Amino acid sequence: MASTCFEKCASRKHKENDLALGEMSCTDRCVSKYLEAQEKVGVVLQKANEAQMAQQQNLADMQNALGGR
Repeated sequence: MASTCFEKCASRKHKENDLALGEMSCTDRCVSKYLEAQEKVGVVLQKANEAQMAQQQNLADMQNALGGR
């Protein structure tokens, strides 16, 4: 994230130690978008994990029901 946002936002003609106002705004937006995307990915992965756990539980229940006969 840091290198991607820096590449996108920092001027190639960087002469000062500090970032310019436009560079800082760009970096803030870039980081915000990255974190928002990571949060959405986390939610999707969490739902997928929950679905997989439910599927495994259903499979175990079926195996127990068939084995109990």
